Amino acid sequence: MAEKRNIFLIGPMGAGKSTIGRQIAQQLGMDFFDSDQEIERRTGADIAWIFDLEGEDGFRAREEKVINELTEKQGVVLATGGGSILSKETRNRLSARGIVVYLQTTIEKQMARTQKDKRRPLLQGGNTLRERYEELEEERVPLYEEIADITIKTDEQSAKGVASYIIEQIEQI
Repeated sequence: MAEKRNIFLIGPMGAGKSTIGRQIAQQLGMDFFDSDQEIERRTGADIAWIFDLEGEDGFRAREEKVINELTEKQGVVLATGGGSILSKETRNRLSARGIVVYLQTTIEKQMARTQKDKRRPLLQGGNTLRERYEELEEERVPLYEEIADITIKTDEQSAKGVASYIIEQIEQI
């Protein structure tokens, strides 16, 4: 890869965006960022607390600002929050500023990977967990597909294997 193009990972929670993103960055010698971790670092508070205090709208405004700043960098791998694509501005920035990789996973895998994680405010309360995942999937999948340059299923592969496959695909673009 002569030039280091930005690589942006999108997809639902539990798809492996952070783990796979770190692998890609390591293999390519690029900087890695996770938008949720960056928000937490900047605010000094965790995502759940921000949701409690500011609601989803307040969190999404912070997320949009952070992703805008991170996508202006060059040669970065960015793992985005699962709902970041709800913002049209964010979708446009991701599409315009790098290669967008959609990591697909099944609801079963999402549930298995996130069942013990209490730091995911969109999974708290309300409907059953499966129903909540189904609602999120219905709302978000069309938006992921709209901006994806590359789509890959992450369920049955190792993070290293997925990262290698993504790098191969990017080199062909």
